[in-house]
Amino acid sequence: MNHKIKNILVTGGGGYIGTNLVRNLLEEGYKVRVIDTFWFGDHLKKNKNLKILKKDMRNIAEKDLEKIDCILHLASIANDPAAELDAGLTWDVNVLATYKLINIAIKKKVKKFIFASSGSVYGIKKEKKVTENLSLEPVSEYNKSKIIGERLLLSYKKYIDLVILRPATVCGYSPSMRLDVTVNALTFGALKNKQIKVFGGKQIRPNLHMADMIKAYKFFINRKIKKNKTIDQTIFNVGFENISILNIAKTINKIIKVKSKILVQASNDPRSYRQNSNRLLKIGFKKDRNINDAIKEIEEKFYKNKVKYNNKFFRINTLKMIGK
Repeated sequence: MNHKIKNILVTGGGGYIGTNLVRNLLEEGYKVRVIDTFWFGDHLKKNKNLKILKKDMRNIAEKDLEKIDCILHLASIANDPAAELDAGLTWDVNVLATYKLINIAIKKKVKKFIFASSGSVYGIKKEKKVTENLSLEPVSEYNKSKIIGERLLLSYKKYIDLVILRPATVCGYSPSMRLDVTVNALTFGALKNKQIKVFGGKQIRPNLHMADMIKAYKFFINRKIKKNKTIDQTIFNVGFENISILNIAKTINKIIKVKSKILVQASNDPRSYRQNSNRLLKIGFKKDRNINDAIKEIEEKFYKNKVKYNNKFFRINTLKMIGK
């Protein structure tokens, strides 16, 4: 544990990644504060080192950041369909609340700010190595809001220790599960219906196991940023397996016990890109898991009735239900 960093604020700490991340940080001995609306349920267990603020990011106040050393900013309206549902809400949460947060963070002398952007900011790319230096070409409100969030934060770079992570699509089990992301959705379809519905199939998507996403956050909490003329020390891709959606489906069929029928259907989602994370690997990060691990753990949790149909596991369904 980085002894200078003791008190961590996790925005969106009740979400898919946040729930596992918070548990992990508490196990490592950090004191954790969570800000979340808990629209998708509260799966955080009580802990003497955990303080929960159930509130909307848009209403964040100075007192919420009292004695915080590091912010992990995960809170956002996530994924394309959910973001398109109410573009105004998406921009308010993903951009305006981020602007408010970084200003309070600097005023309260927070040491480090780690932002969860998205690998989807690259849009449609034909290059085999999509590095951090390539142009950003958003194709949705979600992508656009993440790009503006990044640019906004970069303008504060000289005032705070800033890291921007662009993760691939995260997969694997969480108590606050998501069944609307590729590996999770296709695996669940195979287990529940013995069918894997593939829309398009040729699109290449980068993937990232939940454990490696959490490992990346912890890596940057503990890492002192060094000035390096050859490697930018602010923006990092975090994604390691660039696989076509059809090949993800075939991999699922090989791994799980039940054999499924793969149904290929037309798609209006053209997003296709690879991600290259050499910049992250060059500074010492090592990945531990892959999509095979995610598929196996989802299968195991399915048979233990921990992964089942639940409206809250589909972000857009929940936002529609609560009238967002």
